[in-house]
Amino acid sequence: QGAILKKFKFFLIFSYFIIQPTITLASERWILDTSLSTVEFELPVLFAKNVKGKFNTIEGFVELDVSEKNNNKAIFSVEINDIDMNYIKYKDLLLSNIFFDAKNFPKAVVDTKKFSYKNDTEIEIEIELTIKGKNAMIPLKVYVFRLAEELVQIQSEMIFSRTAFNIGIDKWQNTSILKDKVKLQTNLFLFKE
Repeated sequence: QGAILKKFKFFLIFSYFIIQPTITLASERWILDTSLSTVEFELPVLFAKNVKGKFNTIEGFVELDVSEKNNNKAIFSVEINDIDMNYIKYKDLLLSNIFFDAKNFPKAVVDTKKFSYKNDTEIEIEIELTIKGKNAMIPLKVYVFRLAEELVQIQSEMIFSRTAFNIGIDKWQNTSILKDKVKLQTNLFLFKE
């Protein structure tokens, strides 16, 4: 019985030190470089300059299943109240409950859930966008550029309906002057952890 117990202990130790590294090597974690990355938005306005801006505080990561490529995940968020925009006199209005309600909903989040890919440079996925506590699935095409062994650049452009997220209520819900479709462009840099 002692010999069986020793063999079992050996198997556990073998599993931990030999098999575990193989499992660890199958996944990679990539962290957002916040100093280089940008998330910008644009909203058309009738007979005026488009509303343009960028979010200054961005966080996020990507976890890749490099062996199977089918159990991947990415989550990114922006701080709503940390924006720069061209219509600076309307910034308080934009952050108020009429538009983003930054006090009650301080973050907007993009969550890929679980996704798979075949092409390493151009990936088509559906992401879950959360703004003001509302969620919607939105198609997204992502372009990936490997800049170095441990640095990648990810670019994407997404279009979504602001009224679907209650961005603009009461008289601002009307889309005749302030249009409905928001364009969100990302230029993200991630380094391997």
